[in-house]
Amino acid sequence: MTVLSLPEPFDFELSTERFRAFGPDLANLWYEGGFHRVVGGRELRIEAAPGGVDIEPLDDETEPVARAVVGAAFELEPFYEWAQGVEVLRELVPRLAGFRPPLAPDPYETLVSAITAQQVSLFAAFAIRNRMVERFGVRGVHAYEFPTRERMAQASEEELTELGFSRRKAEYVLGVARAELDLEALHNLSDHDVKVTLTGLRGLGEWTADWFLARHLARPRAWPAGDLGLVKAMSAFFSGGRKLSIAEVREAGARFDPFQNLTAHYLLTGLRTAPPA
Repeated sequence: MTVLSLPEPFDFELSTERFRAFGPDLANLWYEGGFHRVVGGRELRIEAAPGGVDIEPLDDETEPVARAVVGAAFELEPFYEWAQGVEVLRELVPRLAGFRPPLAPDPYETLVSAITAQQVSLFAAFAIRNRMVERFGVRGVHAYEFPTRERMAQASEEELTELGFSRRKAEYVLGVARAELDLEALHNLSDHDVKVTLTGLRGLGEWTADWFLARHLARPRAWPAGDLGLVKAMSAFFSGGRKLSIAEVREAGARFDPFQNLTAHYLLTGLRTAPPA
């Protein structure tokens, strides 16, 4: 057993709930009680273990991926202490104690996932994305390695539309793949500059940039106010079900400073697993 230790509390089931909530994700596959992902041609499995997670294989190549998937970048203690001052979170956080939001390890995959989810349900988005992964990815034992940016740069719009992408989304996916932009270098930019850079690419708006900050870069103040799921969660937890506008949700983000990202994840997961009465 090769264990990656994580600070308590840590709830493996809650932290991996997203991988089961919207149907199978072939690139991030939940299989027989564990998480599977293909890294460098090898299939990684992560499962619960005392004090953290058991990772096989664990080495210099797989550890950064595993740490992203289990949300190791997040510090929960300061967030939990701060949440005591927000009535809704004071009640919600104990019900989700140990939840670590999973991060997307690959920047191109993060953007493709966001593009796929634009204006469709997440169930539909996962189905379309899975067809892309099967067509252009490399299969491991159970999961598939997400198609590389280089591989997708060689694909055609027709190949993607045959998989269920709209013509416009196919154009966006290929445009990002072919763009002369170092996605890894975005780690070194401020939140503002990341958003300016990404929204400069065709098909990438503020919503996509916000989720990139939240789910790939783990920026603490990322607040995807335009996300319909977050609007629904904010409406349920903070306005008694009255539907808030995107503008109201965006304005409300300031009250959660400097923990907007964790707040958003806890509200979204709370709505699915511990909704208000």
